[in-house]
Amino acid sequence: MRRRRAAAAGAALAAALLTACATAGAPARPGTGPGTGGGPAGGLPPVVDHVPTRDRVVFLTYDDGAERDPGFPALVRDRRLPVTLFLTDKVAGPAYGHFARLRAVGASLQNHTLDHPALRGLPYAGQRAEICGQQRKLKSRFGVRPRLFRPPYGRYDTATLRAAAGCGITAVVLWRAAPDATGALAFTRGEPRLRPGDIIAVDPDRPKGASLTARTERVLREIEREGLRVGRLEDYL
Repeated sequence: MRRRRAAAAGAALAAALLTACATAGAPARPGTGPGTGGGPAGGLPPVVDHVPTRDRVVFLTYDDGAERDPGFPALVRDRRLPVTLFLTDKVAGPAYGHFARLRAVGASLQNHTLDHPALRGLPYAGQRAEICGQQRKLKSRFGVRPRLFRPPYGRYDTATLRAAAGCGITAVVLWRAAPDATGALAFTRGEPRLRPGDIIAVDPDRPKGASLTARTERVLREIEREGLRVGRLEDYL
């Protein structure tokens, strides 16, 4: 009973922590819509917050790009962290040089739309413009064409999945764990502890409190306590 109450409390906290996405509520859960699960359904990309694997790895992901901590590229370089950055052009665009430095030290750059709208319920054409537009931006700026997409606020519908597929996306990525301002982890569902294959969203961008580097270092300590390491998400999806 205590474990169930702890899991429920963790899920509520994790939803609240992602304040950059809070206006649209908690992320939709994988497995509750079309195209979800371990593989495409009807040509739609899977929606995942956890990757089934026997490898003792978890995945560090970051959204938007508003918080440009100058110490973060050095952490990624020194720890050789294969982090995944889901970038929004409207937010990250003014400082793409910072993300070029991160890419140079091993970060992967993926799609988080042009303008960060809540996609669920929008017309297909508008959703496609947001996703494909950011594909083109990242291709132009960095020479990369992302395969992974995270919908703003973690919210999506069938039109989102159709648009993502049409823009070349092969997986829609949510998260099972997220840290608070100090880096302590909370969970959106299931047992409140890290498991191999978990996707962690180190969010939201926080202008106050612990820096992105400090929050990531705390998450890394938790990962290491569980006997896990950071894997490259693109190698598993």
